[in-house]
Amino acid sequence: MINPFVTNGYAGAEYFCDRIQETAAIKSLLLNENNIALISPRRIGKTDLIWHVFDDEKIRRNYHCFVVDIYATKNLAEFVNMLGKAVVDELRPKGKRAWEKFINAVSSLRPEISFDMSGMPVWSVGLGAVNNPAVTLDEIFTYLNRADKPCLVAVDEFQQITRYEDDSVEATLRTYVQRCTNAHFIFSGSQRHLMNGIFTSPSRPFYQAVTIINLQPLDLDVYADFCMEKFYQANKYIEREVINLLYERFEAVTSYMHRILNVLFSRTEKGTICTPPMVDEAIDFLIRMSSDTYESLFYQMPEKQRLLFLAIAKEGKAHEINGGQFLKRHKLSSASSVNSALKGLLEKDFVTVDKGVYSVYDQFFPLWLKFKGLI
Repeated sequence: MINPFVTNGYAGAEYFCDRIQETAAIKSLLLNENNIALISPRRIGKTDLIWHVFDDEKIRRNYHCFVVDIYATKNLAEFVNMLGKAVVDELRPKGKRAWEKFINAVSSLRPEISFDMSGMPVWSVGLGAVNNPAVTLDEIFTYLNRADKPCLVAVDEFQQITRYEDDSVEATLRTYVQRCTNAHFIFSGSQRHLMNGIFTSPSRPFYQAVTIINLQPLDLDVYADFCMEKFYQANKYIEREVINLLYERFEAVTSYMHRILNVLFSRTEKGTICTPPMVDEAIDFLIRMSSDTYESLFYQMPEKQRLLFLAIAKEGKAHEINGGQFLKRHKLSSASSVNSALKGLLEKDFVTVDKGVYSVYDQFFPLWLKFKGLI
């Protein structure tokens, strides 16, 4: 039996916990030709939920499904490049008839697309090759609208488009989405304030263009039952208190809990019980394995960002970080200095904000800071 606490992507329904209502809601909306904005903090499973929906037998049989992650993109050209690659990767195993129509559609990039030894297309387009992203985007949407099956397109980390220098991208995409009757879209994002700005502001192009779903953390009882069952299926056992402890300590963020449970599962012998004292040992193991990475990230921060990062990590949940008490408590120089440092930390996703409350995005990072005696 493989380790059931999968830490790297969607592994199938057997290893997917709950989300029954959310799955049904998303399927119903998509099958009834709606577009969706799926909003949640990162690492609670929204991308796996999308793959789970697309893994439905009815959807796989009747739709082309594309998932494109634009988190690392910086402009429209990179967006177009990632979208084209996602389409090719999905169509490759479906045979020549499926992918040839797309290859013919993207005439602006067709010379850049290579073929492997078996004659299958490989998206080998370099970033510099997308010389006219507006033209290529038009070609991709033309394909989506004329594909042999209706298409479902999930654009992950959609808030990234707000960071593009070209501020017309939102309006451009909204126009294409509105006109594309053969495709429907999931726009998923993890930064609530940016996603809400895109979809709930009357002055923005995507206003009232989607149904918004705010994904909540998994219910504790449901998650505990899932975990205990997976241990039981392997003739292993886990005390409920272990799951309660992880759920509270990591604020129900599935990714962190799963990473620790992956270690706990591997360290629990058949016929034995996983107990609460094993939790800190598993966390220490993970922190030690990642120590060099965290050290490099920490000391690459400019000094003012590093000082503010430490202050937010110490607070856990930092309120009024421009206020005099916060500045005095953490010996920070000025509100203007904090604002400048904060902008950099938010842009690099070292820090996240929700309703005016700031926290370190990676919950293992403060644990490393404590491990090194820095907080």
